[in-house]
Amino acid sequence: MVAAMPSSTSPLPPATPQSTGRVHLVGAGPGDPGLVTVRGVECLRTAQVVVYDYLANPALLAHAAPDAELIYAGKIGGRHNQEQEEINRLLVAKAREGKTVVRLKGGDPFVFGRGGEECEALAAAGIPFTVVPGVTAALGVAATAGIPLTHRAVTPSVAFVTGHEDQGKEDSAIDWQRLSTGSGTVVFYMGIKHLRRNMALLAEHGRSPATPVALVRWGTTAQQEVLTGTLADIADRAETAGFKPPALTIVGEVVNLRQQLAWFDRRPLFGRRILVTRAADQAGEFSRMLEEQGARVVECPTIRLVSPERWDEVDAALLRLGETDWLVLTSANAVRFFFERLRERGQDSRALGRCKVCVVGPKTAEALAARGILADLVPAEFTAEGVVAAFEGIDLAGKQVLFPRADRARDLIPPALERMGARVAAPVLYRNLLPESLPDEARDALEHRELDAVTFSASSTVTNLATLLGGADRLRDLLSGVAVVSIGPITSRTCRDLGLTVAVEPPEATLDSLAAALVEYFTVRPA
Repeated sequence: MVAAMPSSTSPLPPATPQSTGRVHLVGAGPGDPGLVTVRGVECLRTAQVVVYDYLANPALLAHAAPDAELIYAGKIGGRHNQEQEEINRLLVAKAREGKTVVRLKGGDPFVFGRGGEECEALAAAGIPFTVVPGVTAALGVAATAGIPLTHRAVTPSVAFVTGHEDQGKEDSAIDWQRLSTGSGTVVFYMGIKHLRRNMALLAEHGRSPATPVALVRWGTTAQQEVLTGTLADIADRAETAGFKPPALTIVGEVVNLRQQLAWFDRRPLFGRRILVTRAADQAGEFSRMLEEQGARVVECPTIRLVSPERWDEVDAALLRLGETDWLVLTSANAVRFFFERLRERGQDSRALGRCKVCVVGPKTAEALAARGILADLVPAEFTAEGVVAAFEGIDLAGKQVLFPRADRARDLIPPALERMGARVAAPVLYRNLLPESLPDEARDALEHRELDAVTFSASSTVTNLATLLGGADRLRDLLSGVAVVSIGPITSRTCRDLGLTVAVEPPEATLDSLAAALVEYFTVRPA
């Protein structure tokens, strides 16, 4: 639930006899949600209220409880959406209601995060609080830009300084003389607005105009941009490039080391925006594979997996597990739904008894192994055709085979195994439904032609996306110029049937192979 800030004129609620809550000031890190601390995640999971700001990655809110109250209290470009005193009042008010509050702040709460002011307000009100440090922007951003802030052969010192000090002040709180000549590396936080002035002041106070400078925007994320120059020309370069905040300015000879040490923005998929169409509860693994290679992933679930309308056929088959010779599972989803239904019936893997298990490929085998069962048969080709081929050398005459399937599964395996003499039960284990709509981010990326590639992991992901977009014509139009990536020949055939040209199809129908093929495709193409 997202709530609005209370009016600054409303009185604080009086303290109640109930125990007062507490406030955790949590550093969200510099942008990459993976850089939040373990302790920070623990606090988010137990919070009843989360007050978050502009620079805290919204993805971190997924760690909060579903019923947690989410309150946006951001500040954008120095323009306060909520005055600091109002934020302080909010934290006190929520804690006085007996609630556990997380104040989620970009970077580290005590490094240009105004965390000290919030702690002072809490202390004055008698509210217990804790501070959970975060990776401050200078450390995280410099690391992903390939710029060590200190280096034994270059400089042993670094200074952090605000980059947006009020220009109207008569006396600057910054000792520019010492900053210019006494610190090896200088990092300005949020200094783009006053970049020209700050660089000029450094030069006026003794820093060489030839000193290397780097600007890093949206550091640690797939949107990271780096612009380099010198004290003398960086402001002109930034103006020409239209370089906008939020960004850090790094000044010092260490900037030259980026030529050797840059790694983050040299990954093969860096900056590529890729649409992933897997089901919402499955996209994570594949998205992480692509993000590790630098991609900006847009998740667009085109499948919603749900239980069958009735469990009668599945339950009847489960009652006969003791008489079943082979269980055939053709996806990790099948493994999940199968064992969840067993558990709901008060059974576990022991119910399989002597039954052997065939799986479609290594990912399904992994999902099965996680349940404590090793697959007896894995085909050489990870398709339904491969499953049939794997059974050709096995005597199935009179054998009982259970093939719990998706409602849209191709009718290939049951008749093929029956021709080999098997008695096959193929109840619907789960249904593949169409989501109600596309996520806003995915629709915007499609309509604004911002995608480099779209990945399809099953035929249904292709047909469902076409349906959600309004038909095959609209699908072809929005994917014009976008690399279509298909997991295998069946999915590729569906793409072509809808008029799409398949640019990438891996040699094996696995997510690992799909990710590798995508990397290979873009490695030979200029960004």
